[in-house]
Formats: sequence, structure tokens, C-alpha cells
Amino acid sequence: MPEAYIVSARRTAGGRRNGRLAGCHPADLGALILDALVADAGVDPAAIDDVIIGCVSQVGEQTFAFGRNVVLASSLPDSVPAVTIDRQCGSSQQAVHFAAQAVMSGLQDIVIAGGVESMTRVPMGSAITLAKSGGIGANPFSQAIQRRYGVAMFSQFDGAQMIADKYGFTRDDHDRFALASHQKATAAMKAGAFDREIVPVPIVTADGEQAVHDRDEGVRADASLESIGSVKLISEGGTLSAAAASQICDGASGVLVASEAAVRAHGLKPIARIVNLAVTAGDPVIMLEEPIPATRRVLDRAGMTMKDIDLFEVNEAFASIPLAWMKALDADPSKLNVNGGAIALGHPLGATGTKLMATLIHALKARGQRYGLQTMCEGGGIANASIIEVL
Repeated sequence: MPEAYIVSARRTAGGRRNGRLAGCHPADLGALILDALVADAGVDPAAIDDVIIGCVSQVGEQTFAFGRNVVLASSLPDSVPAVTIDRQCGSSQQAVHFAAQAVMSGLQDIVIAGGVESMTRVPMGSAITLAKSGGIGANPFSQAIQRRYGVAMFSQFDGAQMIADKYGFTRDDHDRFALASHQKATAAMKAGAFDREIVPVPIVTADGEQAVHDRDEGVRADASLESIGSVKLISEGGTLSAAAASQICDGASGVLVASEAAVRAHGLKPIARIVNLAVTAGDPVIMLEEPIPATRRVLDRAGMTMKDIDLFEVNEAFASIPLAWMKALDADPSKLNVNGGAIALGHPLGATGTKLMATLIHALKARGQRYGLQTMCEGGGIANASIIEVL
């Protein structure tokens, strides 16, 4: 099978809700990533066959062929096509899968996969709340679905607590995991670990001054067990608080995927190779446990074991998700989310897949390591899993 290579992997620094990226139109955020990827690769932008953009809340500024609008806001010629996809939190990881599949099939040679989400300007759930306020149908779950699964709505919050209960995690377990995420992210920022992956974003501050946003805004260097433990629980009698869940975040990210033929023809320098890919689906009620079977599937497809993987990125939607993943797969905690995760760095929904991939590639390169595995839970009980090899 033909190879698919990653030539560049970049992201913006995360912006907190109503924070430093609040004034940026999401199409402009995505455009900065496209321009950075093309500049890194040194490739003629007209040679790009397609752009695949993941985005969850496709309404308002993130609708009307949003992926195409990202291209139009960039320096790419308008001959470059684009499409927008939604696989919930895994949207841009799925964008990588689609890009790799296109390249591996031989039908395309250079594809950009990325994601954008401004959770400030287009709040989570906007498509439902705006439809409801407009007096049109707002429930995406038909009566047939509700009867089949015995629930009126599927809730990620309920699913995260169900996983915590299933695996026996306490509030202290969750709070300690959350603290470690902030500590690792703080150490990574101090060491400049994110410098090569972050695309600086020109902004205007609340005071009207010109500035550059190039540091993740949600990391709390002063986090402590006491401060995390003081946050109210999400549900009465539960063990998870907002402090042990991913932060609402604005951001964009992407990778440039190329075929072996394109690498030769354009003189590109790959930084990673896509080893194998998998997507699985299971129980939509517990919803967030699917990274476990997805990891098993991709390892089996690659003929590898957990011990073959040098670093793991498992999205920290809630602390119970990576904790359950580690427990079920007997994973080495020292290999997991080594530069912190979404609890500290934020989870810009559709942008998180390629955000994590950028972080994973650069973390492997910095450590002189080879193989990385990335997976994340997704709405509807789906999960993507990807294995990459750093070159």
C-alpha cells in the first residue's frame, strides 16, 4: 500500500472562552494554519488537492461551506477545494484519516487536514439552542432512537460519570489527574516544548493594543489539589468536577499529508509517517469508553503492542476517560499526555484531533522517540485511533 507522510503539523495556542482569541473570526484562525503549513512545507499552494476541515458547531460563523471559507480567507488560490466534516470531538482526527486514505488510494497527492472551533463565538450546542429559539425542530434524537436506548438525550457528562463508576475512580483520582495535566503543561511551556508547533496569532487586546497570541491561555501554573478540589461537582453524588474536565477553548490546527510521489516531485521533507488508522463505535449511552477498543483495533491492524508505542495522546475530555483507558490497557502513565492535555490546554472540539497530532509529533521528535498513538472519545460512542512514526 502507498505511504502517507506528514510534512508539517501546526496549531494555534489555545484561547480561553472570551479570552485572547475571542476577537478572531474562526475562518481567519483556520487560514493562519493553512498558510503556516504551506510555508513550512515549501510547496506551491496550487498543488494542494483538497482541504478537509473538522468543525463541530457548524452554525453562524462556522457554517456555509466553512472549510471552503477557511481556504478563501487564506493565501491559497481559489482553485483549492475544501470540505467540512463533523465527527464530533474527533472531527480533525478523522480529517487526517480521510486525507491519508485519499493519498494511500493514489487518487490525491497533497491534502491538508485540519480543524477549527471558536467556542467563544459559536458556543457548544448552538445548532440546537438556536433552532429551538427559532421555533424549529431541535432534538437530533428521534423517538425511535430514544426507544431503542431508553434515554431522551445522550449526555457526555452522564457517560463520563458512568465510566468513573464502572472503573471505581474517586474524586481524588480525578483531581490528582487534573493537577498533573496542569503541572505537565506548565513544565512544557517553560521548556519551550510547544514553540515549534504553535502558529502565532495577531490579535487586538481588550485595551485596543496590537499583540500576538502564542501561549496556551488555560494552563494554571498555580493549580493545587486544594483549588481543584474546591470546584463544585458536575452532578450530585458524582466524582467529576469542571476542573477535571476539558476546558472550553478557541483554536485551530492542521497537518499537511503527502504521498511518496509528491514528496519526491516537490522536494518535501516528511516529519512523520502514518502507520495505521482505525475508527470504531459502541454504546452511545456510556459514549466515551470507545477509545479502548479503538486502540486495540489500530494496534492489531498495525501488528503492534502497547509496549511498541513510545508516547500516547488520549484526549482529556474528562479525567475518567484517560484513567479508564490506562487501566483497561495497562498503559504506562509516564508515556501519556507528557506535555499535559485538554484539562490544562483546552479542547477546541473540531480542532483537537490535529492539535493533539501536532503535539504528539513534536513531543516524539524532541525526545528522539519513534512511535506515537493518538485516540479520543467522540459523541455517539465513536472513537478514532491513529499510529504515527516520526522520521
